[in-house]
Amino acid sequence: MSLLDSQREMRSAFLGGFAGQLVSGVIWLIASILSVLLKPAAGMAALFFGSMGIFPLTQLIVRLMGRPGKVSPENGLWKLGSQVAFTVPLNFLLVGAATLYRAEWFFPAAMIVVGSHYLPFITLYGMKLFGILAGLLVVSGAMLALYGPQIFSLGGWFTGVVLIVFAFAGRYLVLKEEKSLV
Repeated sequence: MSLLDSQREMRSAFLGGFAGQLVSGVIWLIASILSVLLKPAAGMAALFFGSMGIFPLTQLIVRLMGRPGKVSPENGLWKLGSQVAFTVPLNFLLVGAATLYRAEWFFPAAMIVVGSHYLPFITLYGMKLFGILAGLLVVSGAMLALYGPQIFSLGGWFTGVVLIVFAFAGRYLVLKEEKSLV
């Protein structure tokens, strides 16, 4: 199977990452809500532990949408997707270190981790859109940490909205591509 065929299969099976980004965006918004209504630690816990549910919830949504949620055994990109997913929890050690230094850096540091994890999605899905998403989250996270107002949940709100917008943008592009192939 060629790289282009593998990427097309990934895009189609997961609708350009739609469900995963939608679920992620909702988790970020819930974490932001909890950090405002309860306390910052509740938002931190919600983002960390909620992120553990991204893959199963993604699978559920994708399958409810009539997509397979998996690719053929010949598609070598499946392994890349699995490897990329594990970079986030590993890099959350750095988020924890940043948060110990300055609690309001939690969401900006998480933005940088999640943003950088989207870079391999450019190859995984064959979509440059993920490069824009990665750059937006990484740069915004760094700018928010260094120059932003000291509003704990601001990065969470921003990221939640951005992820949901990009989920629908990716979905649109894949549906447009599939329509043109018919």
